[in-house]
Amino acid sequence: MRVVTETWWSEALGRQKSVNVVLPPGYAPTGRPFPVLYLLHSYGGNRRTWLTCPSLADCVAAHRLILVLPESGRYWLINDAGGRRYEDYFVHDVVGQVEKRYNTVASRSGRAVAGFSMGGATALFQTLRHTDLFSVAGSHSGAFEAPLREGDPYTPYRSDRRLMMPTVKDHERVWGPVGSAVRQVYDPYRLLADKDPEAPLRLYLDVGEGDYERMIAMNRNMRDALTAHGVSHEYHERPGGHDWSFVDAGLPRLFGFVRENVHAA
Repeated sequence: MRVVTETWWSEALGRQKSVNVVLPPGYAPTGRPFPVLYLLHSYGGNRRTWLTCPSLADCVAAHRLILVLPESGRYWLINDAGGRRYEDYFVHDVVGQVEKRYNTVASRSGRAVAGFSMGGATALFQTLRHTDLFSVAGSHSGAFEAPLREGDPYTPYRSDRRLMMPTVKDHERVWGPVGSAVRQVYDPYRLLADKDPEAPLRLYLDVGEGDYERMIAMNRNMRDALTAHGVSHEYHERPGGHDWSFVDAGLPRLFGFVRENVHAA
């Protein structure tokens, strides 16, 4: 697979930012346009994290999709309590620049967004908030209830250096205190209740059977909420924990779902 690094000035963030773009075999700048899958990393990741998945190259080769890998480190791709405008960066700067520079299907039917953990939740938030931009979303172990978090539910796991969950301080520098305006804006259940009924969506969710109890519970809660609101979705619980090995094992099914539900023109 061919990986291109693109860098431009972000008006939303007020600085230079880079994304990685993965081009499928047969990509051409003219002719039939390509659907795009935006892949969002987990807490603390970057635009290279997805490239460490061993299955990614095969999935790119098997599906006619451009991948776009933005980065936000330990910040969510939202307009957060600290004044960082990562949502504006994503939906305006990233999507806009990609469609200027590449031969893409520039409509909601040709755009999908997916992610892992923090990225999986953000993929859902942005799809529900921007149904004019995205028609398909996917999540591996999405942290959907981050806006509802109180205290540190991961205290028993803090001795594990592999833990990818923010402390209370780090969480609140993005989300603000409990009850903040930012938390209310991104409350996933409010977003579902307020979504545009005229914009059909297709969502994919999975979670590991060995994941944290809270993570499994919030994924089941989201599955039930999607069902209650009549949102078309596919849901799976499969072997694995909260790690990139679990993500890698699920990539073929995620890519297949996306490719079935986006359109080439």
